[in-house]
Amino acid sequence: MTNVVPLQHGAGDGSTLSIPIEGMTCASCVSHVEKAVAKLPDVAKVSVNLATERADVAFTGKPDAAAVVRAVEGAGYGVPEITAEFGVAGMTCASCVAHVEKAVNAVPGVNAATVNLATERVSVRYLAGVASLEDLEAAIRGAGYEPHRIGGDDAATEREREAREREMNGLRRSLLVAAVLTLPVFVIEMGSHLVPAINDIVMNTIGMQTSWLIQFVLTTAVLFGPGRIFFKRGVPAMLRGTPDMNSLVMVGTAAAWGYSVVATFAPQVLPAGTANVYYEAAAVIVTLILLGRYLEAKAKGRTSEAIKRLVGLQPKTARVERDC
Repeated sequence: MTNVVPLQHGAGDGSTLSIPIEGMTCASCVSHVEKAVAKLPDVAKVSVNLATERADVAFTGKPDAAAVVRAVEGAGYGVPEITAEFGVAGMTCASCVAHVEKAVNAVPGVNAATVNLATERVSVRYLAGVASLEDLEAAIRGAGYEPHRIGGDDAATEREREAREREMNGLRRSLLVAAVLTLPVFVIEMGSHLVPAINDIVMNTIGMQTSWLIQFVLTTAVLFGPGRIFFKRGVPAMLRGTPDMNSLVMVGTAAAWGYSVVATFAPQVLPAGTANVYYEAAAVIVTLILLGRYLEAKAKGRTSEAIKRLVGLQPKTARVERDC
């Protein structure tokens, strides 16, 4: 891979891009490239080195790698382009896709980035020597997601499969714990509303205040046990100004839980007749979202395996008959 030359601060507020160029053969080629790039706005200086086949472009403002590439290609020369593919962990919705694409496309030297939510992968076309794999990984991490490089060897394929299995097993465990803790909360609260007999049993045995305390303990365990993943991912996304589905779940469940906590332990601060609890809403939301995540992970795993089987069907060799 071509050596990476990062953006460097130059004179004034501008920066310098070092871009590799293909097809130059003489001093005339150098002159053509320099003239073409020098016409771009915000370009302060252009220096093309025939020996290294690179163009150093100093800008007065923000560097525009795409404009330089267009100018070079317009002069009849080429800029090497590389296609890379990354796996991206942590994406859950279309908003996540948009965040990753925006972050990667913002890297200087990236021509295009396409994210596939189903396969949890991002395909990137970028300029050799301007952007690097490390730059792309840093951009993905900066957006709040975890990248991993896709390899073509069996070891890389096995690592990817193991990662999917770990994710699925973790979701299964979280779902089971959340369901076990949520069921009593749902029965105590919603059962009392729907079935008079359940309400009579609760009121004649533990009483309303004790039932609220039990719901508080169980719901807190759900939110900050299996449901902590929504807070772990949702809060940073909110702070970055790029809320996603995790942020939505976090805000909804925290609001229901927080209001219920006030109604349980400090009902006097609420208007008369409004001291009600909604623990079951917070617990059920977390459980249902975890169920959806688990089913989604299973579907993604099956999709990935199906694609691999289809790829495996392609012939390894072909027989060509000529002059038949």
